[in-house]
Amino acid sequence: MKSEAKTVEEYLQELPEDRKETISKVRDIILQNLPKGYEEVMNWGMITYQVPLEYYPDTYNKKPLMYAALASQKNHMAVYLSGIYINEETQKQFETAYKATGKKYNVGKSCVRFKKLEDLPLQLIEKNIALLEMEEYVRQVKEMRSKK
Repeated sequence: MKSEAKTVEEYLQELPEDRKETISKVRDIILQNLPKGYEEVMNWGMITYQVPLEYYPDTYNKKPLMYAALASQKNHMAVYLSGIYINEETQKQFETAYKATGKKYNVGKSCVRFKKLEDLPLQLIEKNIALLEMEEYVRQVKEMRSKK
């Protein structure tokens, strides 16, 4: 369900009431824990938290580097956590911590899928949103790409 909304407010307004409430709560958690420098915008049809091009213009696709995102899909909602997939160690730590919460481990490529707020391990999401300062994230991305 890719949205054509131009602003976060437009995006939220087009959601069904139950999803609007859930997405808004997760958005609040993201905004409360998001390190300084990242910007919240609509990109790729979802609410995106990204590195501004003014800070890091040298991306492979000439688009801002996504750190996290939040979306309402057809059959679920999703939090995208690009920062945890920057290296295998962080990814394994996330998976272990997620499974330890007792919640169903429902992940896709860089995303955690959920149907209702109670399905999401909120403290783990908070921790992983706060994980990387923007400068450190960009440094790790550059390092990863130089190895390829």
